[in-house]
Amino acid sequence: MEALQEVQTIVYQFGNKTADGNSKMKNLLGGKGANLAEMSAIGVPVPPGFTITTEVCTEYNRLGKDATIKMLEEDVAMSITNIESIMDAKFGDSENPLLISVRSGARVSMPGMMDTVLNLGLNDEVVQGLVDKTNNERFAWDSYRRFIQMYGGVVLGMKPESKDDIDPFEEIMEHLKEKRDIQLDTQFTVQDLKDLVYDFKDIVKKRTGHDFPTDPWEQLWGAVMAVFDSWNGDRAIYYRTMNGYPADWGTAVNVQAMVYGNMGENSGTGVCFTRDAGTGENVFNGEYLIDAQGEDVVAGVRTPQQVTKLGSERWAKLAKIEEADRLENYPSLEELMPSIYEELKQYQDVLEKHYRDMQDMEFTIQEGKLWILQTRNGKRTGAAMVKIAMDLLKEGLIDEQECLLRIEPNKLDELLHPIFDPRALKMANVIAQGLPASPGAATGQIVFFADEARMYKNTILTRIETSPEDLEGMNLAKGILTARGGMTSHAAVVARGMGKCCISGAGALKIDYKKRVLTVDGKEYHQGDWISLNGSTGNIIEGKVATMEPELSGEFAQIMTLTDRYATMEVRANADTPKDAKIARSFGANGIGLTRTEHMFFEIDRIRAMREMILADTVKGRKHALQELLPMQRSDFEAIFEVMEGLPVTVRLLDPPLHEFVPHQLATQKELAEDMHISLAAVKNKVAELEEFNPMLGHRGCRLGNTYPEITEMQTRAIIEAALNLKEKGITTKPEIMVPLVGTSNEFIEQEKVIRETANKVFKERNDSIEYLVGTMIEIPRAALMASEIAKRADFFSFGTNDLTQMAFGYSRDDASKFLPVYIEKGILKVDPFEVLDQEGVGQLIQMGTERGRDTKPDLKVGICGEHGGEPSSVEFCHNTAMNYVSCSPFRVPIARLASAQAAVRAAR
Repeated sequence: MEALQEVQTIVYQFGNKTADGNSKMKNLLGGKGANLAEMSAIGVPVPPGFTITTEVCTEYNRLGKDATIKMLEEDVAMSITNIESIMDAKFGDSENPLLISVRSGARVSMPGMMDTVLNLGLNDEVVQGLVDKTNNERFAWDSYRRFIQMYGGVVLGMKPESKDDIDPFEEIMEHLKEKRDIQLDTQFTVQDLKDLVYDFKDIVKKRTGHDFPTDPWEQLWGAVMAVFDSWNGDRAIYYRTMNGYPADWGTAVNVQAMVYGNMGENSGTGVCFTRDAGTGENVFNGEYLIDAQGEDVVAGVRTPQQVTKLGSERWAKLAKIEEADRLENYPSLEELMPSIYEELKQYQDVLEKHYRDMQDMEFTIQEGKLWILQTRNGKRTGAAMVKIAMDLLKEGLIDEQECLLRIEPNKLDELLHPIFDPRALKMANVIAQGLPASPGAATGQIVFFADEARMYKNTILTRIETSPEDLEGMNLAKGILTARGGMTSHAAVVARGMGKCCISGAGALKIDYKKRVLTVDGKEYHQGDWISLNGSTGNIIEGKVATMEPELSGEFAQIMTLTDRYATMEVRANADTPKDAKIARSFGANGIGLTRTEHMFFEIDRIRAMREMILADTVKGRKHALQELLPMQRSDFEAIFEVMEGLPVTVRLLDPPLHEFVPHQLATQKELAEDMHISLAAVKNKVAELEEFNPMLGHRGCRLGNTYPEITEMQTRAIIEAALNLKEKGITTKPEIMVPLVGTSNEFIEQEKVIRETANKVFKERNDSIEYLVGTMIEIPRAALMASEIAKRADFFSFGTNDLTQMAFGYSRDDASKFLPVYIEKGILKVDPFEVLDQEGVGQLIQMGTERGRDTKPDLKVGICGEHGGEPSSVEFCHNTAMNYVSCSPFRVPIARLASAQAAVRAAR
């Protein structure tokens, strides 16, 4: 504790156009705190406050509440005094009260994942002082009601624990609304609000056994500690795990003077974006509410209005609202408060140019005065991310390298999934319209609760409105649909961050949670019924809608062209079929890094010949069966080589154990015995003979080829003959034959001998030849250790990181799911090593294998073909290891291309 105080400041102040911190201090001040400091320093009207650093959060988790408060007391007291001086009010004073907000602020945006408390500092005496100070009794009691409700949930733990629980505060409010026959919170009278405060305090006493705290300082410390606690809440942990954010980052705490959007008709609050977060269009947009506080906008309990006139007209068109009705009931901020709008528009322009990125801003209007509460780089869809980056480049705000670094590789995945087929959309039955909160196409079965999102393979989470508690279900669902909320609601913002299709504010939907029924225009849709969401238009469609494959075009294609300018490491694809190869090439693959030949043997017309080969007792019998497979293999290779004309194609020889190809069901064994004219007992005996205790370490890979060299002969002949056939057609091929699972140099030498002898034999028969390479997959730790020996004969290395990870850790990939989640939760491992390359351990083997191989053969071609080949941080590791290429699944090729370019840019910098 003392060491932390000695090292650096732990509380940073901002306000009145000065600040202790700046936007470069996000790791220490969190994103919100760093940006508040930056805005204050450049003259943006920010309510004054202070930030408690992320490192204090880490200390809190180690030291506990009392020691952390003692550490902070002096600095926080000084900072509160500074706020009092700027705002000319006093914290806890009953005559001239200062109220504050307490908010979280991690170094990355985590919308709704952690906790906030507003209007802190109120009690029965202070609320009367607020009445006298503002001459607005309704505002003061509404603030008090909100404070008790928020503090009760966040600090005192009075939140619903499951979907079957009812928020006690909401239950009291709903009961009063029914009694008074009103619909909205804004319709409560002053007496209603006083009654709510009394009832809220009463339910707090009943639920907790203690009176609601009245000492403002006790309230403050309770809120600060609750924010720290929320860093390790279920929502935050799930969000961190989902995005790969480390648990030791911690959250900052931001304490600010309250400004009020709920002081009447000349006050309000809103959220705005400097560009469209869904499409990337360069259009200022946002939503606001009159006589409201910030949480009201994102909670979706009231229909928000649009900030701009253009946005309001677009919204009205989607909502099918007549222009006269729009003007009277839903005017834009631009129309209702033109001077405030112009000021807000000016600040959004200033902030975007200052940060050189699209901004997500929160603002409050207090009795005609504009305050900016927050700015941050806005969450956006993959399509918007690409367009915004390219537009900022064209506008001269960023250069090409910065443009590349602005793209989050994994978010490109959103652009690589199927979209609705326009022909199918013409036939679609649109049942309702909502707001296109997050683009995309989603088809799934209706579920109404987040914890039921895994009930079906494809689900549409359908809610009146979402909350942070719904996060896991939102992540599992294919799409999200809400009856309430706008473009800045919780559902919209979180969905865009996840890249999920989302339609919000579909007012025609009537949702009955108890019956699990969605009703639209009198027609009922039950849990499990299929619906489709067009997140680009807001259309809600009955049933399934056919999809089609995406393509590289527009700004996406421009980004990919830019990657080629900077990337020094190539990207290949793992592809076993001509279709996969064609997709890979359309996405810009530089070749095929892995073609698995075993997948070609499982088709019905081939598996019989494969089984005949396995059941044969002699070399002659095996060769007879393999002769049947030869033309099939040759045809397969011709098709793939033709698609990849002029580019290298790495073909891995047969790898899995033979028992995978034989039938294990009695009925299928009988069919095979009859087909092969042998006894059922002979089939059973062979199946039993092939059974292994540990197939992963058994008779597979090069061990098969060295035991049955005729298999390697057939596959080599098929590869070479396919290449020669295409050569006759004028098609250039570059085959690379890869020997799997080598652990000793002699294993490779034996296989290489068979391959080269067979190739030379074919060349002699055809009186022609082609260039080809023979290399190996490094997937056994011993192979990495013996790389210098293996490289004497191998033309290339390809690291198979799936098996290399299994063998290095001693984890079975098929069984690791039983303990890996626990390991990650407990911090034993930071990430799943089968998803993100273990650079410390497995990475050492890769570096060692590469260095030792090139010590022997300096021009040795080295690549990676495991699943890690498409994971951005693993791609960067491969770049830094000086690999020639990475290989990944076809749909990950653009992601790997971008990651390769980014690695080159970062290395150059």
